[in-house]
Amino acid sequence: MSGSNNPPEVSQQAVLVKSDDSIINKDNIIRGYDFNNGIDYDKLFESYKHIGFQASNLALAIEEVNKMITWRLSDEPVAEGEDEDMLTFEARNKVKCKIFLGYTSNLISAGVREIIRYLVEHKMVDVIVTTAGGIEEDFIKCMADTYLGAFDLKGEMLRSKGINRTGNLLVPNDNYCKFEDWIMPILTQMLKEQKENGTLWSPSKMIDRLGKEINHTDSVYYWAHKNNIPVYCPALTDGSLGDMIYFHSFKHPGLIVDIASDIRSINMQAVHAKRTGMIILGGGVVKHHINNANLMRNGADHTVLINTGQEFDGSDSGARPDEAVSWGKIRLTGSSVKVYADASLVFPILVSQTFAKNINKYQ
Repeated sequence: MSGSNNPPEVSQQAVLVKSDDSIINKDNIIRGYDFNNGIDYDKLFESYKHIGFQASNLALAIEEVNKMITWRLSDEPVAEGEDEDMLTFEARNKVKCKIFLGYTSNLISAGVREIIRYLVEHKMVDVIVTTAGGIEEDFIKCMADTYLGAFDLKGEMLRSKGINRTGNLLVPNDNYCKFEDWIMPILTQMLKEQKENGTLWSPSKMIDRLGKEINHTDSVYYWAHKNNIPVYCPALTDGSLGDMIYFHSFKHPGLIVDIASDIRSINMQAVHAKRTGMIILGGGVVKHHINNANLMRNGADHTVLINTGQEFDGSDSGARPDEAVSWGKIRLTGSSVKVYADASLVFPILVSQTFAKNINKYQ
């Protein structure tokens, strides 16, 4: 009514809806870190769980990875009556939770490479999946450096100077010339072994050989070779490695790289695992390849996804973990979390609060 001292009843009903807080966990109060207490990074990252948004998702991812580590280092015996092959496999590997690590090539181009190398050096992961750039960039960095530039540097100017840009990273083209000089004799030797010894090269066997040949402690794949950690790369030719195989084939045709044996190998890594955990940085082939291997065991037990992809275009890269449940790639009883973030921002934090804190247990 015009001139009334009371607000309209419809407005009161709309704004002052009575709360039913039965769905609220009263322990989960939103509250950030108080820097009046000084700088304590462990306590800061612990506070993420109650900050909200992606900070809380990162805290949940840290919890999930710590679950993987707890299972992986568990002294719990393998249950009696399980498949004999599995018993043999578990006894041989002493791993109660096999951790699959996947990452896209840009993370090896970036400084995330050194964090991944740390995990491989200390045998903290069991299976790796990456893309071609995720292989070659590691070797190239043993020969020449990548530099910080800017996202807005003009492509035309960079091309005229023989500089390649990956986001805000700069890679001189000379780096790839050094890579060519290094890898061509190795490809020739591999072809010779194929012809004379019947060696069947798969991507994982090729990567292992290159890790041995680089013989450099900065290299992820040096440590993968040394620690017998398989590295799978179904898209091995989609990068400079493919360029080198292409150029090599003109003078020395006939090198065969067999992907069929690798799909059997990675699938069996999952099938014979007592439990599995997936840590996947980015999307595309690395995400799907690990997910699909875990489908063969009716899904992973623990899953952490870190990427910036959205689900609205139906891409596997952007899909939330629940979509993988529908495909059987994450178990119905499994636990999972997705962090919507650039892995270069959050993966170092995650490792600092998980693997790095357990370093003494891996010795």
